[in-house]
Amino acid sequence: MDGSAPPAATPADITASLDGLFRRYDRWLRGTLRRRYGRELAEDIAQETFLRAAPYAAAGALRHPRALLMRIASNLAVDRLRRAQLESDVAADRAVAIDPPLASSQDQVLTLKQIVLALPPELRDVFVLNHIQGLTYQEIARLRGIPVTTVHHRMRQALARTSSAMRD
Repeated sequence: MDGSAPPAATPADITASLDGLFRRYDRWLRGTLRRRYGRELAEDIAQETFLRAAPYAAAGALRHPRALLMRIASNLAVDRLRRAQLESDVAADRAVAIDPPLASSQDQVLTLKQIVLALPPELRDVFVLNHIQGLTYQEIARLRGIPVTTVHHRMRQALARTSSAMRD
């Protein structure tokens, strides 16, 4: 295997190879994944791992099936954990978001407005689009033509600067 896309195979060949991989390696793979990642995540990762490995098996391109299965499973687990961390960070950012005070004085509102206006333009833009106009990070990314991770990074900076300035 050279790291490229799996070889083309017929659906019948893929089904047969999927069945063979499952029968031969399912118990071993699920047991290993349960010990590493827990029962719930192991079940999902195992299923997807077999689906991704089947085209290689159908083409006869598997020299070390256990190694390939573990590599695919590890990559899937890392992807899921990264995605979960990103979603957790986004949720945390929203929780830290500055809610407008219910009975604040005009001075506090004016101070907040001045702080937001003092932010660098790229931070202010993301902050206003999210907290004032209510757009999601994905919508902001699409609107501005930047990656969602850039929106996330800019929002964290804007929130940190705004929170710090409000405390001062």
